[in-house]
Amino acid sequence: MLYRILTLSPGSTSTKVAVFETDGSGEPTVVLKANVRHDPTELAAFDQAADQLEYRIQTIERELDAAGVALSSIDAFSGYCGGMGATEGGIFAIDNTVCEHVLNCGMNHPAILGAPILHAFAQQVGKPAYAVNQPDTDELADVARITGYPGVYRKSHVHCLNQKEVAIRFAAELGISYEEGNFVVAHVGGGLSVAAHRQGRMVDANDVLEGSGPFAPNRSGDVPLRPVVGLCYDGAVKADVMNVIGKTGGLKGLVGTDDTMEIERRIAAGDEWAHLCLDAMAYQTGKAIGAFAAVLGGRIDGIVLTGGVSNDEYFVDYIRKMVGWIAPIRAYGGDFEMEALAAGAVRALTGAEQVMTYTGKPTWTGFDLPGAPADIEG
Repeated sequence: MLYRILTLSPGSTSTKVAVFETDGSGEPTVVLKANVRHDPTELAAFDQAADQLEYRIQTIERELDAAGVALSSIDAFSGYCGGMGATEGGIFAIDNTVCEHVLNCGMNHPAILGAPILHAFAQQVGKPAYAVNQPDTDELADVARITGYPGVYRKSHVHCLNQKEVAIRFAAELGISYEEGNFVVAHVGGGLSVAAHRQGRMVDANDVLEGSGPFAPNRSGDVPLRPVVGLCYDGAVKADVMNVIGKTGGLKGLVGTDDTMEIERRIAAGDEWAHLCLDAMAYQTGKAIGAFAAVLGGRIDGIVLTGGVSNDEYFVDYIRKMVGWIAPIRAYGGDFEMEALAAGAVRALTGAEQVMTYTGKPTWTGFDLPGAPADIEG
């Protein structure tokens, strides 16, 4: 059966919207794919992201009308749903509980509007809405959470939706299900996340939000702590330090750009520093892949590279030379998040994957063990 699925992902100044027709096998047919821009002056009228709900619904409806796509033609709705908190991966039905939670979670980012927008559309036409591998998915093994700083624990902030989608795709190529296989996946875009996927669960990963793991095109990744602490106590502005961690570090800070194509042009022109920095990012990524291979005991069905930088043949080849001896490597350059949302909706509609009910209870709230320090962030 051919299903028509509407997917969306709200961002700071735009909302990605797509409509696909698919039976769940092969690449879906694109009916509509747009990045709906929102006028900054109109957004400025809203104090909080949650206040933008009706505005965003109306702008998306206008986009659908202009493309001749009727809501009544949609079989299911699926989206990027921020603010749900830590849950296991998979598919959740979007209901009133989800919407109330995300709108009151204290997060002031339009990503929280994904679930309420989809729920509003679904209610209009009496069709289901789903959150698929939502961004705060946390499936870490307990042993992976411990750090040497009492009260600071590792949590899972990775490119979950795209990571799981490309692992599902590679598993299918290998003739197995995602839940049967072991994979190490590296998403290399503006941020860089590497995760160990053991039989359908991301049991260990670097935290792309909090600044751990390899450095990325515009994020610092792991750095020695003492110099940064010293910098802070010498009067560095907190916002400046946080920007280096999450926006202006990595390749951007080292060579002035996070565009790997520009960096390769500089390398071709003889820029040895740019060459060394690009090699260092690939080197750190390969090293992380090797570490997560150890997490899986070396029993790995495949290594998957994804994200925009994974379109770069030089970068992929560097990593292939480092870790290709561990397992077959497959590169899916770019991101497949909208396609992943559609695929998840089809799995839900066909019963291929169980749809879960959201409770709002996080998967991890600290260790209830004698002597365990309380979570500082908790």
